[in-house]
Amino acid sequence: MYIATNRFSIGEGRETEFEEVWRSRDSHLDEVPGFQQFRLLRGATEDGATLYISHTQWESREAFEAWTRSDSFRKSHARTGSSQGVVLSHPKFEGFEQVL
Repeated sequence: MYIATNRFSIGEGRETEFEEVWRSRDSHLDEVPGFQQFRLLRGATEDGATLYISHTQWESREAFEAWTRSDSFRKSHARTGSSQGVVLSHPKFEGFEQVL
């Protein structure tokens, strides 16, 4: 199993707008081989920013990496520019392989 996450710093007061971008997007993940689940997680608000993490679970690292090179990936990220001004900094990617 492989977990892929992105950490987002969202301007305080812009949380609903950010969530709506995710809620209304057409992710195309259900048609991707090896995809297992998606979650959008909201964390604490500190110093004018709210932490969010997108969390996807994959059958393997190879399945995730194949998706990042696919048309489905390009389609699902086509609207990322629409969240400009909401996201305070570039998202931070973190990937994890299951060991136990």
